[in-house]
Amino acid sequence: MLTTRSLLATAAVLALGATAACSGTGTDSSKGGDAVTLKVWTADTLPDRVAATEKIFAGFTAKTGIKVKFTGVAGDQFNQVLTSSAAAGTLPDVWGSLPLDQIRTLSGNDLTDTAANAAVVESEGAGTFSARALALTKDGDQQVGVPSDSWAQVLLYRKDLFDKAGLAAPKTLDDVMAAAKALNSPPTTVGFVGATKPGDLFTEQTFENIALANGCQLVDKDATVHIDSPECVNAFKFYGDLITNYSVAGNQDVDTTRAAYFAGKSAMLIWSTFILDEMAGLRKDAKPSCPQCLADPGYLAKNTGVVSSLQGPDGKEPAQYGSINSWTIMKDAQTDAAKKFTDYMLNEGYADWIAIAPEGKVPTRKGDKTDPTKFIDKWKTLPVGVDTKAPLSKFYSPDVLKIVGAGPDAFQVWGLEQGQGKLMGALAGQLPVAAAVGEVTNGKVAPDAAAKKAAGTIKTIQGTVK
Repeated sequence: MLTTRSLLATAAVLALGATAACSGTGTDSSKGGDAVTLKVWTADTLPDRVAATEKIFAGFTAKTGIKVKFTGVAGDQFNQVLTSSAAAGTLPDVWGSLPLDQIRTLSGNDLTDTAANAAVVESEGAGTFSARALALTKDGDQQVGVPSDSWAQVLLYRKDLFDKAGLAAPKTLDDVMAAAKALNSPPTTVGFVGATKPGDLFTEQTFENIALANGCQLVDKDATVHIDSPECVNAFKFYGDLITNYSVAGNQDVDTTRAAYFAGKSAMLIWSTFILDEMAGLRKDAKPSCPQCLADPGYLAKNTGVVSSLQGPDGKEPAQYGSINSWTIMKDAQTDAAKKFTDYMLNEGYADWIAIAPEGKVPTRKGDKTDPTKFIDKWKTLPVGVDTKAPLSKFYSPDVLKIVGAGPDAFQVWGLEQGQGKLMGALAGQLPVAAAVGEVTNGKVAPDAAAKKAAGTIKTIQGTVK
């Protein structure tokens, strides 16, 4: 799945062939000792991220002599670029910033070197990674990617409004519904705002967080489509009721939901951790505008609580949706150089890589063999923001940072645990669940009918996946 920030990117995809500043030559024993120039692609295409990435890659070249030909490929261009490049035989040696569904698309088409990925993990020490992140980047015993960083879908709530109303922090879906009802006071403030735009990835990510909390899985352990199960139908009903009764009218997306919360017009919001720097008033193009924010741009950050896992009435345990982003060494890559590069990005270059966007690049490698918390400790001190920089700890409590930092250890993602990685990759282009969410929240289709329709579409797509 795309990261939320990549959905907001307005920068054009870098021209193929853009090269990081490098000097010297390298050799790769797997290629007979010829000079090596690694072709590396990542999904980070915002200008500030591109500049930071080029600097990190230049450090790798300075250390190893291996040149890097860097190309940024926007997340929403993944399928198009993959198809054309695979046909032309111009795929990279290493592809980074890839969410789980895209990693599974590559591995499902036999385009990744799982042995090389596994060798990198073994070299670093499997115990230095989040166990959950490693599990989600494996297909059976095949390491389809090397987990690098993560972001989580979280429930944000106005602590000041909750305290005034005598409400405790929400822990369950019932708590969310009760708080939305108690705090709903339109047109000044609605109880909740969340994504509803039909067929939109952000809508699917938002609903998956709710659905997982209620024990709703896309497929069951036998790979039977399960989105029309009672748990899922009830999740559709819950979200439909929440939006219909206690939210704003019209289709809502990544921009409008954030804008409503930043304006102080919603008591709760589901968004990704990428919002944390913006909510602290560190981005000019997305600053909080609530009445209190005029005097204190950090007001919302200081008065917002963060909830990771929620539990629904049909759920057996609390659950949370999140995304693991990975590096993967591609098949037919210059293997020795590619492994050296990936090792560098998880060691000398790791803190600088995380520092590109700490709020949305939470480490999945907590430390190294000598210091098991080296990287997560460093993450807590890294400055965030674009126009203004400051560490998250200036605005958020240690409890909030602990919740965000621990996210990768508990993520759930539809389909992967059931061995349906190829299906999840195939579904990314159509997003039938997001379409169903849009129909339910717009009042066009009943929850059970929408779930049945989505199940039919998923079964059709599943039949095409080999």
